[in-house]
Amino acid sequence: MAPLEDLERDYPIIDSNFRMFCASHGIFTDTDFLLHDLSALEAFARQDYEPQKLEQGIKQILSIIESGQRPWLNGLELLEDSQLYKCTISTGCERIDILLQGGLRAGHVTELVGPSCSGKTQVCLKAASHVARNSLGKVVYFDTGNSFSPKRVAQFLCLSPDPSTTQINKTVERDMSSIVCHSVFDIFTLLDMLRQLRNNLRSQISFQVRMLIIDSLSSLIAPVLGGGGVHGHALMATAGFLLKEIAHESNLRVVVTNHMVAGEAGMLKPALGESWKSIPHVRLLLSGKYSANGTRIKILKHPYLASGKSTDFVVI
Repeated sequence: MAPLEDLERDYPIIDSNFRMFCASHGIFTDTDFLLHDLSALEAFARQDYEPQKLEQGIKQILSIIESGQRPWLNGLELLEDSQLYKCTISTGCERIDILLQGGLRAGHVTELVGPSCSGKTQVCLKAASHVARNSLGKVVYFDTGNSFSPKRVAQFLCLSPDPSTTQINKTVERDMSSIVCHSVFDIFTLLDMLRQLRNNLRSQISFQVRMLIIDSLSSLIAPVLGGGGVHGHALMATAGFLLKEIAHESNLRVVVTNHMVAGEAGMLKPALGESWKSIPHVRLLLSGKYSANGTRIKILKHPYLASGKSTDFVVI
């Protein structure tokens, strides 16, 4: 976060007039832009006596934000950190753990991408319940589409095949209380909550948090990516940076889901486009085609494992 006046030396367009316009809308730093409706801000700019200059200044700020979300990291420090602290936690699905050589690694952002009904949410719920059931720590679960099912989690915790027979006992109550679920329906609220979580983790208020799940991240970001503007990409880059920062600093396992949309010739592609795919450390594709052996999951990207490896799994 940089005060706007600190940017004028390198970007003369961010002059005193531009800063006065921003201050009148409660904007004093570059990242303040991401908490505002840019359509409304640009509408106000067009009413000014220098509308083109103000609009250019807004685009310049967004460009600065997007380019600044790529942190420089020391390779030796990362190697030592990965060897000492970045252990894995089981997903609760044995076949997925075998594919990933242990499960979800601390410090990594893992993306589950796949079409509707491919099992992304089930994997998230299974992983959350596994962490809770084994007293490994707390899980923060951001639910963006009302897909969090407490009955399904209770079923996983009780290992009962029939959720209607699940009895809520003290053990289940204890485990369920380890999963903190928040409903989030827009990207601005998500960014606020991620910053709050980061600050809490730094101050050890949420010291026992072991996993962060966002199901689905794409449903919040995809709507602001339309039109080819830089605002949506800046929001996406900021979300990605915060997720990586939280994962790395606090040794969390971060899991996000990404749905698929129609691309060229009707072929399905991830909703978050080409500029997003470099952000997650791990990308896993769920095919959505269920067979006798379950659903197929394939590694699209992994820092240690070969892409293309796959397996079938069943969430039970």
